Amino acid sequence: MHLVFASDHAAIPLKEELMAFAVEHGHTTLDTPGQDYPLAAQAACKFVTSGECDGAVLLCGSGVGISMAANKVRGIRAVCCSEPYSAEMSRRHNDSNALCMGARVVGSEMAKYIFAAWLNAEFEGGRHAPRVALIEG
Repeated sequence: MHLVFASDHAAIPLKEELMAFAVEHGHTTLDTPGQDYPLAAQAACKFVTSGECDGAVLLCGSGVGISMAANKVRGIRAVCCSEPYSAEMSRRHNDSNALCMGARVVGSEMAKYIFAAWLNAEFEGGRHAPRVALIEG
């Protein structure tokens, strides 16, 4: 996958760790400069909605603010996760295309587990597709 990464000031170290983790696992990355989380989310999400990137990894202190900002971008289905199960299911059932986490909530090792669960899951389609279409409006 080609992934775009963005964070606010609170999550720059975690962003750098996760980018290295992605590269180690065969993915390519695009970094956006650290800035206020609403601007970081908007900048990164444009790469996903344009098709330039397959997904986004968005980080702030709690993960909540950046996920709220990301979900304002049409075509983005962002999930804020602090454990792997929700990350996996967000891909399988909701076709999430942006993973959000809080650098002050999860440590770097847990963030890697969450990220791996999200990366390795695929959208199941089927009965879930009409629900995702309802989200898209």
